[in-house]
Amino acid sequence: MENKMLTLEKFEEASEVVKRVTQETKLVYSDFYSNQTGNKVYLKPENMQFTGAYKLRGAYYKLSTLTEEERSRGLITASAGNHAQGVAYAAKCYGAKAVIVMPTTTPLIKVNRTKSYGAEVVLYGDVYDEACEHAYELAKENGYTFIHPFDDLAVATGQGTIAMEIFKELPLVDYILVPIGGGGLATGVSTLAKLLNPKIKVIGVEPAGANCMQESIKEGKVVTLPHVNTIADGTAVKTPGTKIFPYVSKNLDGIITIEDEELVVAFLDMVENHKMIVENSGLLTVAALKHLDVKGKKVVSILSGGNMDVITMSSVVQQGLIKRDRIFTVSVLLPDKPGELSRVADVIAKQSGNVIKLEHNQFVSINRNAAVELRITLEAFGTEHKNQIIRALEENKYHPKVVRTNI
Repeated sequence: MENKMLTLEKFEEASEVVKRVTQETKLVYSDFYSNQTGNKVYLKPENMQFTGAYKLRGAYYKLSTLTEEERSRGLITASAGNHAQGVAYAAKCYGAKAVIVMPTTTPLIKVNRTKSYGAEVVLYGDVYDEACEHAYELAKENGYTFIHPFDDLAVATGQGTIAMEIFKELPLVDYILVPIGGGGLATGVSTLAKLLNPKIKVIGVEPAGANCMQESIKEGKVVTLPHVNTIADGTAVKTPGTKIFPYVSKNLDGIITIEDEELVVAFLDMVENHKMIVENSGLLTVAALKHLDVKGKKVVSILSGGNMDVITMSSVVQQGLIKRDRIFTVSVLLPDKPGELSRVADVIAKQSGNVIKLEHNQFVSINRNAAVELRITLEAFGTEHKNQIIRALEENKYHPKVVRTNI
């Protein structure tokens, strides 16, 4: 069955099948990113799918290709969360049992939503690869049908339906940016894009701390990373798929890697400019826009998912504000005399700085009359405003020193 997948006929079939369960995610033109990059940038908001990610496409199409007997045995998969929800929801549609093995590090929102679709959740291992090994063991013990999250040609065919929708809306698309974890989405999108128009460039995007596909292509064979380290949990994969690797190698036009710090800033930009919650893995393609060395092209950035727990969201927003110099902390030394704190506050107020936290340390020096330390955490409009406040403090002889911000 698998060798018949990834053909234009199968992609067309899958496109009709997934319509039963997917939301319409029309392209969103981004003035913000277009102005930043000099390209015409469009977002494909798969974070708006019912399960919060594109993974439902591949899971549901895969289940449609199974026999009744294969579904009746029960389904099992391993996933960092989005494929888990896709399989759980698809299984519910078909009235099949679903067991999902998820890494213990999976965000709570993904665990709870997977359970809400009626699936049994087993938490095991620190990363996807460990969870996957355990899922294979459970499948063997219980006779479950295993649904691989990415190394399955039927699943990849389902994921590739995204490219069909992009092409129908934007036939003259020049570049498609696609996130890579294990490679299923990249396989489907790049293969179909080349079938529709060989001139379309498809660029994969990986976290720098989990670049298993980049290393594999470099070596010309599937390789396993010794470890992965990234906040993009949905793409934290050590080993890419072996079945899909030949398709990625053939159809992908390049890979960009993204540092975690870039994802933090991208989250803030997406929230402020597009009012959308996109998880870190989904932001890979957004962060990659500035690394694309082209101008005047029609570029589609696939936002693969939006399943992010509130605690992670809060942390990312805070770090984003710090990296953009919209929150910063300065240390100043001042005599321990009445009125000094008021005078510092007055200097900051005149520059329209907003104080959000003060730490007053009288024990920084043996001679308190000479100096006590005041750490001031401030809100600013950005780097220029931050520097303006610091200059004002310098002019008033407070000798400010920028220090690490801890909110």
